[in-house]
Parts: sequence; C-alpha cells; structure tokens
Amino acid sequence: MTARLTAVVLIAVPFVWLGMVLAISLLETPLKFRAPGITVPLGLGIGRLVFRALNAAELALAATLTLAVLTSTAGRSTIEGVPTAVLIALWALLVVQVAVVRPRLNRRAQQLIQGNDPPRSHLHLAYIAAECAKVLLLPMLGILLALRLMP
Repeated sequence: MTARLTAVVLIAVPFVWLGMVLAISLLETPLKFRAPGITVPLGLGIGRLVFRALNAAELALAATLTLAVLTSTAGRSTIEGVPTAVLIALWALLVVQVAVVRPRLNRRAQQLIQGNDPPRSHLHLAYIAAECAKVLLLPMLGILLALRLMP
C-alpha cells in the first residue's frame, strides 16, 4: 500500500466499520421485528443471514485495518501504543462474537425456527454488549489513528 492509501484506510475503515455496526445492530435488527408480517421465525432467519454477512465484512475490515497499521509509515512505531491495544480489543470482541456467541445464537434460532421452545438464554445480551463496546472503541480508534498521522 502506498503511504497515502494507508493513511486513508487508517482513517476511513474504523468509521465505515462503525457505520455498519450502528446500521445493522442498532437500527435494522430491532426494527425488523416491527415490520408487518414478520414472524419471529422469519425475522430470525433474516437475522442469521444479515449477521453472517456483517461479521464477514467486519473480519475483512479488521484485517485491512491491521495490515494498514502494520505497514503505516506515520513516523512512529506501529506495533505499540493505545491504537494497537484498541485494535487488539476489537479483534478479541469480533472473534468471540463470531467463534463463540453467534454459533450458539444460530443453534438457538434454528430451534425457534423449527417451532421448538429452547430454554431462555442471555447470549443476546453478550452479543449486544460486544456491539456496544465496538461502538465505543471504533470511533476512539479512528480518532487515535488520525491523530497519529498528524505532523
């Protein structure tokens, strides 16, 4: 990546990622179940598809951002400091969501779609907590990276 492209990625990606999380997790998901004709099984089926796509996009954005951080020539060491710690925290949240929480939510959703009544679960709260943490960390990371690029 050129230095200019790297700088654009470092500034843009955290905010694009933030916009995706806000639009899907905090806007589309709650509104989906209020739409006329949407049943719980239908809403869950849509949600499974949407969150699989969101998480795939998030993984691509996180990888792109990590590559940009590692190749940045902003005049400071790239593998240290608060921005790197925030990026690691975002990776941790995303991996837990994708590898631990979402598969369990998918199994529970599949049971509901099939008409079963699985026991109550607090997994949605864990997923929501991770989304809220990302909503706080992503703009922080974007601002920190932008400040790092300033002379």
